[in-house]
Amino acid sequence: MNEGHPVHALWCDPAEGVVARIVRALAERELHAARTVVLVPYAQLMGVARSMWARCGSAGFVPRFETTHNWARSAGGFLPTGYDIAFDMARDLITAQALLSQAGFNNERFALAGRVVELAYQLAPLASASLPDARVGEWAQRAAQVAEAGSESEWFRIESALIRIAVAWAATSGYATDVLLRESTRNQVDALIVLEGFQTDPLTQTLCTLWGDHALHLSLVPANTPVAPAASHVAADPEDEAELAAACVLRHLAEGRAPVALIATDRALTRRISAQLKAQGIVTHDETGWKLSTTRAAATLMSALRACAHDAASDQVLEWLKSGADGDALAVQALEVRLRREGLRDWSAWCSLVARSEKPNDVALLPYTEAIEARRASMMKSRPVAEWLRALRELLEGSGQWTPLADDMAGGKVIAALWLDADSHGDADEFPGGRHTLAEFTAWVRDVLEDASFVPPTGDHAPRVIVLPLYQLLGRVFGAVVIPGCDDRRLPASPEPPGNWSAAQRLELGLPSRETLEAAQRSAWTAALHNPWCELVWRQSDASGEPVRPSPLVQALQLDHVLQPALDPRPARDVTVQPTAVPTPSGALLPLENISTSVYEDLRRCPYRFFALRQLGLRSADELDVEVDKRDFGNWLHAVLGHFHESLIESPTQDAQERVAFIEEAAQRATREYGLSDAEFLPFAAAWPAVRDGYLEWLAGHEAGGAVFVESEPWKEQPLGGLRLVGRLDRIDRTYDGQAFVIDYKTESASVTKERVKDPTEDTQLAFYAALVADDTLRAAYVNVGEKSSGTQTVEQPAVVEARDALVAGIMSDFTRIAEGAALPPLGEGAVCDYCAARGLCRKDFWEVSK
Repeated sequence: MNEGHPVHALWCDPAEGVVARIVRALAERELHAARTVVLVPYAQLMGVARSMWARCGSAGFVPRFETTHNWARSAGGFLPTGYDIAFDMARDLITAQALLSQAGFNNERFALAGRVVELAYQLAPLASASLPDARVGEWAQRAAQVAEAGSESEWFRIESALIRIAVAWAATSGYATDVLLRESTRNQVDALIVLEGFQTDPLTQTLCTLWGDHALHLSLVPANTPVAPAASHVAADPEDEAELAAACVLRHLAEGRAPVALIATDRALTRRISAQLKAQGIVTHDETGWKLSTTRAAATLMSALRACAHDAASDQVLEWLKSGADGDALAVQALEVRLRREGLRDWSAWCSLVARSEKPNDVALLPYTEAIEARRASMMKSRPVAEWLRALRELLEGSGQWTPLADDMAGGKVIAALWLDADSHGDADEFPGGRHTLAEFTAWVRDVLEDASFVPPTGDHAPRVIVLPLYQLLGRVFGAVVIPGCDDRRLPASPEPPGNWSAAQRLELGLPSRETLEAAQRSAWTAALHNPWCELVWRQSDASGEPVRPSPLVQALQLDHVLQPALDPRPARDVTVQPTAVPTPSGALLPLENISTSVYEDLRRCPYRFFALRQLGLRSADELDVEVDKRDFGNWLHAVLGHFHESLIESPTQDAQERVAFIEEAAQRATREYGLSDAEFLPFAAAWPAVRDGYLEWLAGHEAGGAVFVESEPWKEQPLGGLRLVGRLDRIDRTYDGQAFVIDYKTESASVTKERVKDPTEDTQLAFYAALVADDTLRAAYVNVGEKSSGTQTVEQPAVVEARDALVAGIMSDFTRIAEGAALPPLGEGAVCDYCAARGLCRKDFWEVSK
């Protein structure tokens, strides 16, 4: 690296460098280097300080470069006991629940435990900075007074109680750093030299007070160093911003400016940039890590717990089965196909269906379903956390998920965070408290994984790209700095203070104020700009299209004219336009035997759509967990009317009240069959009375005309040469003269239904249904079941016989031509392309321009 780098000068300048000042302090005070501790503001700086001392320090003994926590670990081991704050979310959540129970919040302990831990973690740095005697006395009293403020108001009563619990917990806890406050430690260290960061640490202040005149403060902030003009890039959106930032990093590496610091201002953005760098063979080292809950290992474990809930969705169970190493892939695939075909969102609905089904495929899936239920049943009863941990490990081992979890780096962190190790499942001493339900245990696991972080190891080689927060640039050596996310949301000039403390409470407790955090943010920003290669990237709009402004820190640079717009670092490429030819496949080798109305409708709308979706069988899987829409209402209504007319055949009646009772019973039966809850079906349930009354009124008039119901939803097959026409009709009636009357229900707008019958040759559906009925003459109509003033009405196709004969002739001709090898090109016209599932296959968006 360049010896003239300003950070090197900060450390190694022979007159004012940090190392030179430490050497002078040791000499002037006649201190022994081995009995001197140099406190650095963050852990990564320990290695930097040692290397800089080796580069330009004095010969002989080396001072101890430590953080307070590292120093405490080396000074004496500490194990939290009893009700000590362990800074282990797994244990601290259980401890918080116990404290809440003792304080009279037993029923609310699961809901409030996370809040108590949050408050305790914010108070712990202040409590640990107090001497143990003062901690349970003066500090606790002062902190308790903060809790009392506003407690007379019912609105703040619970919050005040939680603060009091957190204060008592923090005051009575022991801390690993307590060893630094002992006289025995002071006897081992002659002097403290504090390298100051951007923000003052309460514990460091206490240590300086204890060491008195033997404590020395040195600044790491470069003095009198001019700020270099920063390069700026303005991206269009988040994806463009990630590409720009990745390109900036790659250019710096190509020009030999390694390592490059990539500042983490937004986790999603940083991970997107890291993914793009990885695609170019550059692996980043992330010092900030990412939440353990976002790793694949955590997702695997959580999927197992969610799948065991009594009200688990089918998607949740499928996700669990797919992540298991011992799962039968073919059985899982068959199960998924069946679930999606039936649209069963709730796993319990599938269990009920398969238990009573006589279909061969369902009978084959019954043992597999029972085995899944046996695993789920073992996780149903309440138990203490220690027993839950054993049960969870047994579940993971039984489903084949444990070994992949243990072999994964993030998985090992998950196992450790949840105390799932074979030798430390946790016992009543580690996890005191009562019994937990599965939902409560799952919430505990989620909170533990959300709190923990995963930092991948650096490997054997020095990292070329390091992801770090802005304040960790202090005192570090980097070839270049790239700061993405320089907008007013991700890089505010005044960061929001953590917690819900008021300004007065912060002042009273000694928590950092907004002004303190702003000063630290601005100092870190200035330190970044001291790097001779600093590039700032921000977006003009978010993914939603909402405009985004530059950070106030960036706007200040613009006003001071120290911001230089830079050229796009992404290399330009000349790409020859190669329009995609319109595909003209042949389906001669993919004959279909069964032809339904939807199959033939696809052929008429677009030959390529027919080829891709019907002959090749390419289709997207339907989602299970979706909101109820108009199509679901239509399916439900078909089932209701079918059940209603079957009940009328069994118990004929003309009494209006009895018919209302029959149709309501049919509605309830259909609702149970489709597994619809009252909440999600509410919009359609509100319209149901009007739909019901309108249909019953229409039915009375329909029957008065001599029509008689014959059958509901019959399956029909009709041979046609080498083909077979198949389909399920909504309903067949008989008119007064004995003719078949084919009826198809519609829940669309009445005007749309009327438009269907205007041109008989274009009306495929009724003509096709007519072809399925073995009658030479017949009638056919759509029955538009509406909720508006028009109610239910009949829209008949008067020329259905002619339309049927034309349709049959067309089917014979079309499929003969297909068998002879006729091309099946996409039409690329009309509204059918807007929602066609085969649009990505025919490449319409690429050949359309060249037409």
